[in-house]
Amino acid sequence: ILMLAKAKECWEQEHEEREAEKVRYLAERIPTLQTRGLSLSALQDLCRELHAKVEVVDEERYDIEAKCLHNTREIKDLKLKVLDLRGKFKRPPLRRVRVSADAMLRALLGSKHKVSMDLRANLKSVKKEDTEKERPVEVGDWRKNVEAMSGMEGRKKMFDAAKSPTSQ
Repeated sequence: ILMLAKAKECWEQEHEEREAEKVRYLAERIPTLQTRGLSLSALQDLCRELHAKVEVVDEERYDIEAKCLHNTREIKDLKLKVLDLRGKFKRPPLRRVRVSADAMLRALLGSKHKVSMDLRANLKSVKKEDTEKERPVEVGDWRKNVEAMSGMEGRKKMFDAAKSPTSQ
């Protein structure tokens, strides 16, 4: 509620400022007319001058409105063209480009590039050990294994089997 009250106060203040700005602008642009003491011919001349000024302002207003309508139509046409073009063409899938670090640095730095970025040369070589030789695989009848492990006795065997290698 407090925020709404504050917003209303701000809005009213802005409205008052706009009105004051409008009055100040009009007083600055439009001089006050002094028609007292003028003869009939002077009044007619004043009216002709005012009508000429009004005609000039109306012509300017009409020209500006015509330009504005032309621009809005052009914007609408361009928007339609953009929508048409979006629908007709599919964006091609981007291809991955393989560039080495050396080539990238040469492209960025030019002739200043002197450091080699061969990252594979600095890697340590690791020998693969044959893990299959360490673990002999028993090939047997899988049905016997399932029958032996079923029930509580099988779980006890699994528990004992897991316990025994750590105790050694």
